[in-house]
Amino acid sequence: MSGRYTALMQDAAGELVFVYGTLRRGGSNAFRMDGADFVSSGKVAGKLYAITWYPGLVLQGEGTVDGDLFRVGRDQLVALDEFEGISANEIEGAEYRRVKTEVATADDQVFAAWAYEWIGPVDESKRIISGDWLQDGRGVE
Repeated sequence: MSGRYTALMQDAAGELVFVYGTLRRGGSNAFRMDGADFVSSGKVAGKLYAITWYPGLVLQGEGTVDGDLFRVGRDQLVALDEFEGISANEIEGAEYRRVKTEVATADDQVFAAWAYEWIGPVDESKRIISGDWLQDGRGVE
């Protein structure tokens, strides 16, 4: 992903989080982003897989994954960690890990943001080639 890199530091306003599945605007769990500030739609380098009723992002390999970039406060970030199963008491056996990645927006900016990366096994036959969970019709109730 090329383009102008926009460094946004953590501040009192919160941190950037990239969501690509049920947490996206229009997704079945979008309500969990209530109170967050929508920044932009964007893409990350990687692959997207249908795990069950939710997707998993793998930040390796050819392809891009579509999603939404939000600014969240500390409490909301903790709540998202809990939703994704990586709260302090659930690190062992977690399906995801929260990592920093680069998010490219349509206006050619690149932001550093948190994303929840799938760390479990994947089935190549369940790869979402489009990289777009909502376009593929999954995750919409």
